[in-house]
Amino acid sequence: MKDYGKIALGEALRYRGKIQVIPKVPIKSQEDFAIWYTPGVAQLSKAIYKNKELVFDYTWKWNTIAIVTDGSRVLGLGNVGPEASLPVMEGKALLFKYLGGVDAIPLPIASQDKDKIVELVKLIEPAFGGINLEDIESPKCFYVLEKLSATLNIPVWHDDQQGTAGAVLAGLINALKLVGKRLKEVAITFVGAGAANIAIAKLLISAGADPKSFIFVDSKGILHLKREDMKKLKRENPWKYRLATLSNIECRTGGIKEALKGADVLIAASRPGPGVVKKEWIKLMRDDPIIFALANPVPEIWPWEAKEAGARVVATGRSDLPNQINNSLIFPSIFRGALDVRSKRITDGMIIAAAKELASFAEKRGINEDYIIPKMTEWEVYPRVAASVAVQACKEGVSRISVSWKEEYNRAYKIIELTRRTLVILLKEGLIK
Repeated sequence: MKDYGKIALGEALRYRGKIQVIPKVPIKSQEDFAIWYTPGVAQLSKAIYKNKELVFDYTWKWNTIAIVTDGSRVLGLGNVGPEASLPVMEGKALLFKYLGGVDAIPLPIASQDKDKIVELVKLIEPAFGGINLEDIESPKCFYVLEKLSATLNIPVWHDDQQGTAGAVLAGLINALKLVGKRLKEVAITFVGAGAANIAIAKLLISAGADPKSFIFVDSKGILHLKREDMKKLKRENPWKYRLATLSNIECRTGGIKEALKGADVLIAASRPGPGVVKKEWIKLMRDDPIIFALANPVPEIWPWEAKEAGARVVATGRSDLPNQINNSLIFPSIFRGALDVRSKRITDGMIIAAAKELASFAEKRGINEDYIIPKMTEWEVYPRVAASVAVQACKEGVSRISVSWKEEYNRAYKIIELTRRTLVILLKEGLIK
């Protein structure tokens, strides 16, 4: 395997950042400055003062989001702080632009106080069309997302929660088709009960799964209401506590091994392996089990071990293995669609629409045990997902404007294609070395 970390260090010194701001309007003479700045710009301010909604027409707000983090849980590295999180946020901004045509501004902040984060984002709302929360530790991330979603009039999204959940749902839809099972009937074991798996469970419930068939395993074992830490959990992490009240109705105890008995699906989003999930434990699951081992850089169990133990479909978070469950298939399109209809929020229904479109795209190309979800290189899927998200926002009444599926598809396609064409030209002309 290549040493991507070493390569990244060298390239970072060479390019000194992954994104930049460049003009998008023509500058040919002194007169142009009178149009784009003073005195012409005053007319824009007067118009927006009379009608704030015009800010979407006259400024970058229609296509610009902030990527907000406190650096408390970065890429599995943990609490490395805002400065160390900046390279990751820059990378995220690059993906937003290249895959979704979205202008994203990295914004690591020097506070890990949940209420200060909420207050800061409220204060910057006028400048942005959406907010992407990133790499914020659990359970703080749930609090921040709920508070901001309830108060802001622009979409707020936490990718570690909702992006992961959408990608998992997309892959699971097709995996279940391959094994001939239905979401509402399968028993699902979740290894890990942090931001990702709590959000995945919530979205699967919205999509039709039965929470009574869920079992969660955290660092203390199987989650159940008779555990000694339930009072503390109810006080400190009500989101996790709620899942404890909905799941494991038989009050099963033990660890991962016990939790896997009779399960149809394993969704692991815990700590890097291998060996977190033992090969022999997979044999305790029902016929044709589905394994999503999502820890990075090493999954909880290697795919070949899971398959040797009887797994029918295995997915991981790695790009060099089949069936990569990747947030990058979700967040660029979610925001493309949400921004284009000026949505006020991102709903579970919009995420489910994105997941179904991803699954449908892969199914039309021919799903099999090594292809249950599109790859990031299949860029044609992004405008399709954006269109499905936009239409769903209109159906749910959270959009400011209405579009048809075809209208949004054509618009999203042109925006994303323009980004790709621009990069090709910049490379060809040597403006990007």
